[in-house]
Amino acid sequence: MEHHVYFWLKDEHKNDEDITEFEAGMVELCESETINRAKWGKPAATEERSVSDHSWDYGLSLRFKTLDDHNTYQSDDPHHQAFIDNFKDWWSEVLIMDLA
Repeated sequence: MEHHVYFWLKDEHKNDEDITEFEAGMVELCESETINRAKWGKPAATEERSVSDHSWDYGLSLRFKTLDDHNTYQSDDPHHQAFIDNFKDWWSEVLIMDLA
């Protein structure tokens, strides 16, 4: 299954120092052993279209081998919990979309 997360950072965290810290947190999050494959980044510089959304600051795409791996990541994964604890106050909005 795939887990996609989009983050809109609060304006006060859109500075070089905080961006560096947030990106380092994303790297650490992706080191979780429950994740099969991980990628994160910023919106691509694609053409603006009525069906596309470039308003988010960071996107995260995680692939898990099984739904159980995803559930473990959500409930018991120290990398995931540390990321939330460190950055939950940094975003103004977060959107999650999961694919079976």
